[in-house]
Amino acid sequence: MNRTLLLVDDDDAFCDALGAALRRRGFAVTVAPDVATAAARLRQPDPPCLALIDLRIGAESGLVLVRQAAALCPPPRIVVLTSYASIATAVEAIKLGATHYLAKPAEVEEIVAALERGPQGDPAVPLPETPPSLRKLEWEHIQQVLRANHGNISATARALRMHRRTLQRKLEKRPVRR
Repeated sequence: MNRTLLLVDDDDAFCDALGAALRRRGFAVTVAPDVATAAARLRQPDPPCLALIDLRIGAESGLVLVRQAAALCPPPRIVVLTSYASIATAVEAIKLGATHYLAKPAEVEEIVAALERGPQGDPAVPLPETPPSLRKLEWEHIQQVLRANHGNISATARALRMHRRTLQRKLEKRPVRR
């Protein structure tokens, strides 16, 4: 398996740490801090065989890059890694061509396993023992409505019948774990 990897994330410290860990495991890592740099790397004559893409790259969506990478022939194996995990974005990432979708923080071994595992699913994946919390469901719903409104916070606030500042405060918080 060719282990050339494009790591796309706007957090320099994260890229340094994860890039070093992946290099120790035999990957040839190229880092791109933004969508434009990553897209340029994907258009080069020797594009990477693997792509690890953050969902939020600055103010841009990593889903745009997932679509571009998936359109290559042959496409790289794409893993989306995000601090803003939601069901809506996971579904969209997979529809656009991602092979796997991981929520941060993820262990390096978990990331390597996702990069090495093919697109087939795992029927032995453990099922949750409890339903998600109300806070988690709220976060998921907000993300879904935000996606439907193409990231427009004012339109999303109107759709949710919520004050725009309240929605902005909710979005500034970290995603809920459970």
